[in-house]
Amino acid sequence: MMNSPLGQLLNHCRILVVEDEYFIADDMAKALESLGADVVGPASDQQKALALLSSTEKVHAAVLDINLRGCTAFPIADTLIEQGVPFVFTTGYAPASVPPIYADIPRWEKPFNYNDLAQSLPDLVRNG
Repeated sequence: MMNSPLGQLLNHCRILVVEDEYFIADDMAKALESLGADVVGPASDQQKALALLSSTEKVHAAVLDINLRGCTAFPIADTLIEQGVPFVFTTGYAPASVPPIYADIPRWEKPFNYNDLAQSLPDLVRNG
C-alpha cells in the first residue's frame, strides 16, 4: 500500500495516538503507518501523552480517546489547542459527554473503522 497514492497521504506527518486499550491503539497505529505517518506513542495515559507533546519534535495531528483509565483526555486536548495541533476525539460515550468548549472538535464514535479514521486525518492536518 505504501506505493499507492493512499500510502503517501500522511507521509512524514507525526500523529500522536492517545488510547488506553492496547489492541485499539495498535490497530490505529498500523492504519496510520500504512498511510505513511510517523506514529507518536501510542500513549495510554495523560502523563505519557503530555510528556510526548513537550518533546522537541512537532506533532502534526492527534487522535485522543476521551476516557483514559477513568481520567479524561481534556488536559491533553487543551495542550493541543494551545500548540495549534488539530486532533480528533474517539469515544464510546454520548456526545453530551464532551464539554461545549470542544464542540468543534471532530468526534469518532467507537467502534469505528481504523482505516477510515486514518484516511480522514490528511484533511485535518491540511485544514488545522
